[in-house]
Amino acid sequence: MTDSHAAEADTLREFKSLPPAAGRTRELLVIEPGSSGRRVWRDLWAYRELFAVLAWRDISVRYKQTVVGVLWALLKPFLTIMVFTVIFGHLAGLPTEAGAPYTLLVVAGLLPWNLFATSMGDASNSVVGNSALISKVYFPRIIVPAASIVVGLADFLVTLVILVAMMVWYRYVPGWQILLLPAFVGLAALAALGPGLLFASLVVKYRDIRYVVPFILQLGVYVSPVGYSSTVAPASWRLLYSDNPMVGIIDGFRWCILDGQTPFDWQSFLISVAAVLVLLWLGLAHFRRNEKSFVDLI
Repeated sequence: MTDSHAAEADTLREFKSLPPAAGRTRELLVIEPGSSGRRVWRDLWAYRELFAVLAWRDISVRYKQTVVGVLWALLKPFLTIMVFTVIFGHLAGLPTEAGAPYTLLVVAGLLPWNLFATSMGDASNSVVGNSALISKVYFPRIIVPAASIVVGLADFLVTLVILVAMMVWYRYVPGWQILLLPAFVGLAALAALGPGLLFASLVVKYRDIRYVVPFILQLGVYVSPVGYSSTVAPASWRLLYSDNPMVGIIDGFRWCILDGQTPFDWQSFLISVAAVLVLLWLGLAHFRRNEKSFVDLI
């Protein structure tokens, strides 16, 4: 038996000899090299209550003790919709799809983009923002950026009011495809989680990365089909353009909202889904590989 195994055996014997706390059972958590990857999903389920608490805390902080409150979650996308409608719809004269009003086209593109941008931005800064908690107690660190995604989902639910109001204003009734909208909402959240995990772990080590994320999101709103239809992309560039995961997701949103009348390229959608999965795998791998050093660097 090696010295490390002998020390571990002594620790286990001492732990078993300790009397249990009143009304509670003893549980020993042993963190070994290479065991984190095998424990990740079990740990996430074991700490599901902490996940719910952190998610609710982030939501309450977002809307509590604010002057504008929930109104800002409506006002910000509404003003953006007006800007896109005036600049791209009236001045640039970009075409709409399936005869739908251009404003409705923008709403169907802006909602998933705001969900992605808000979730990714919050997840990127979540670890550093919770440094006081992370440095004091052990829990799966992935819970922190994952809980911040819930804030983006909460904002998305609020902004659905704008979508409903626009549909009533234009008397536009969606078809059965609207039932598939939650699937695309989930894809948008996963698309944000992958890069969010990656940047969250990078920000811990390189603090200036936090200033790169807003620039990427600002650039992404123009390279993603938010204010225009993805059909304006040349056919020769279509596959490369679909490597942007938000292309397929936004197209899916429009297909669900605009009564399935908009063209839906399944090949491009599958490419975007593959990009979402690749980014999610990269983000998870990088985050899990570096989380053991978070306490030392924070």
